[in-house]
Amino acid sequence: MKNYFYGLLVLLIVGCSVQQKVVQTVPQVQSTPEPIVEKVKVLKRKVAIARFSNETQYAKGVFYDKSNDPLGKQASDILATKLAASDKFILLERQDMDKILEEMKLQGSEGLQKIGADYLIIGSITEYGRKNTGDTHVFSNSKTQTVEAGLNIRLVDVSTGQIIYSEEAKGTAETTTKTVIGLGESADFDATLSDKAISGAISKLVENVINNCMDRPWKSFILSASEDGILISGGVSQGLKVGDVFDVVEAGKKIKNPQTGMFIELPGKKIAKVKIELTGGDTVQNEYSVVSVVEGSIDNSRINKYQIKEIK
Repeated sequence: MKNYFYGLLVLLIVGCSVQQKVVQTVPQVQSTPEPIVEKVKVLKRKVAIARFSNETQYAKGVFYDKSNDPLGKQASDILATKLAASDKFILLERQDMDKILEEMKLQGSEGLQKIGADYLIIGSITEYGRKNTGDTHVFSNSKTQTVEAGLNIRLVDVSTGQIIYSEEAKGTAETTTKTVIGLGESADFDATLSDKAISGAISKLVENVINNCMDRPWKSFILSASEDGILISGGVSQGLKVGDVFDVVEAGKKIKNPQTGMFIELPGKKIAKVKIELTGGDTVQNEYSVVSVVEGSIDNSRINKYQIKEIK
């Protein structure tokens, strides 16, 4: 009996001395690298904005100055701001609209280089109105100021003089003030409504302006070609960099359309490819790039017939 209890005691002692070891495993989490998003290359277009003309009778008093119309300037500045925000354009201000229209009569690449832009935007304010409406009750009254503006925009390809996009849009802005038993805000003249109405109309048009410009291939022109090298217009500010390759296209024949009086340029012929070897210039106006011919050949005596175009 003693042996039995002795054996039982030994088992209890041994059992108490055994420790259970618990091993915790931490799952290995493999970090997934962030996907590399390649930035889409954008070759900026040069756009000149002519001052908008005011075709309405608004603010046309005795001392009205057509060349310095505040409503037209307002519309032009709003459009410039929205185009600049897209980061797809180099905007060239043009104050004298008559001068631009005169330069547009020039045909071909020479006219384009004199204006210094790929596209020209001509706009007009066709409608503008401001009205006040009120609603009066026993203990309260309200007053609403409403401004409506209608704009027309034409986008012109300067190298051909053709209108490639034209559309009209309207914008509305309003503000309401309310008083109860004589307490509340007074209905003062709200000058900001003009900005909001014009901005609303332009917002409906600006996306189409951007798309029409960007859907067409970026293009440039050969400035000079000799044994020393070939220079084309455009540089870093337009998005060009060393190693870029472009098509060289000989301009197609121009035929005058008897119905519209406008010239139609037939599709050009690809004759070569060039690669940018060096960029230079310190301003948008004097930037250039040095290129080398990597395919085909260029006739130095016909460089005024060639265009440098983006490969689509």
